[in-house]
Amino acid sequence: MNPRWIPAAALLLFQLGAIVWARYVPARYFCWAPFDMQTEYTAEVEVNGRKLDAREIQQRYRRPRKGVDNRSVQHVIDMFEQTERRYHAGDDTRIRIVYQVNGHIDGEWRWPEK
Repeated sequence: MNPRWIPAAALLLFQLGAIVWARYVPARYFCWAPFDMQTEYTAEVEVNGRKLDAREIQQRYRRPRKGVDNRSVQHVIDMFEQTERRYHAGDDTRIRIVYQVNGHIDGEWRWPEK
């Protein structure tokens, strides 16, 4: 084998491994086709005992209260969760996200997770 091909072969093997791995985890960050899911979601947020309206949710998370994302539901959950962990760790926050994946799989996620 030509030594110049070793980095290319290593890169291709890494990509192949990442694709196989991505098929079995919820986030699918390394998948070749990361936009193969359609996630419809509705978020309800309560901060320090007060329910946030749609405008406040948009400002806090940079995401609409009700929306569609063309990625895995885990991406949507990650955005809400990371905002809480990074910027609002001191708040008493309760989040409920109800979602559908590709129009037929219903689910629910809550923060904080118990």
